Amino acid sequence: MEEQNNENQLNIELSEEIAEGIFSNLAIITHSNTEFVLDFIRVMPGVPKAKVKSRIILTPEHAKRLMGAMQDNIDKFEAINGRIKTPEEGGGFPLNFGGPTAQA
Repeated sequence: MEEQNNENQLNIELSEEIAEGIFSNLAIITHSNTEFVLDFIRVMPGVPKAKVKSRIILTPEHAKRLMGAMQDNIDKFEAINGRIKTPEEGGGFPLNFGGPTAQA
């Protein structure tokens, strides 16, 4: 049996709080010449204000690797579950969530 090299092994710790995740239904991406900033936001129905729930800052190289990993996972998802519709294809993203408008 071949012995595994543990020098290149990375142990990743995931706390309970982080493992719960943060729901986001809007992302805003900005960049400079040295970094990409991904802001994840939760927009709630009838609430005119939304807060950034998480911000991730990546180097351009890591942003490109993330894009590739996301595309690979989307391809695998769609192979099993069918094509994901986007707003341009009629999937829609109404900011009012189709519910009643808030009134005072």
